Amino acid sequence: MEFKLEGKQFVELCDLLKITGVAQTGGHAKMIIQGGEVLVDGETETRRRKKLSVGAIVEASGEKIEILP
Repeated sequence: MEFKLEGKQFVELCDLLKITGVAQTGGHAKMIIQGGEVLVDGETETRRRKKLSVGAIVEASGEKIEILP
C-alpha cells in the first residue's frame, strides 16, 4: 500500500495507521504500537507520535505501507 504526503513534511505513526485503515480507531492504533506490533523501516517502533517522512516503510497487521511525496 502507498500513502502520499501530498505536500506535508511528515505524518505521525498513529495517524497513518488510522488513515490507511490498518487501525480502526486511535485507541486501536495506540494498542498495536505499544504492543510492539508495528515495524518502521524494519525495526519495532513503540512511539505513537513517531514522525514518518518520504521513504519510510511501515509494517503492521499484515500490511506494508510506503510513504511517498
